[in-house]
Amino acid sequence: MPDEAALRTADPGWRLRAAVAGRVALAAFGGYGVAALATAFLSLVLPMARSEAVATATLLSFAILVGAVIWVFSARTLARAALGLAVPGGLLALGLWLALTLVETVPAA
Repeated sequence: MPDEAALRTADPGWRLRAAVAGRVALAAFGGYGVAALATAFLSLVLPMARSEAVATATLLSFAILVGAVIWVFSARTLARAALGLAVPGGLLALGLWLALTLVETVPAA
């Protein structure tokens, strides 16, 4: 049976530290990217006045960011976490592109 003191002082290794650092970076930057895309997309497609749509989309982006961070740290692997952010990010980017091409531009008064 291993010594309990030796187990407490054992270095978890660079792989564990790199995995945690990768998840932190993915949660910070990937979560921000998904939240920013969702904010831009929702501010264009929400059926309300533009100023209200922007405010609502911005408030929702905080919940989206928290959900992305929770997803990154609950996924089994870092690759699955990255895929779980890349798919919604890609769909949001496609939706944003479609919304920008289909939205009527109103000239400034």
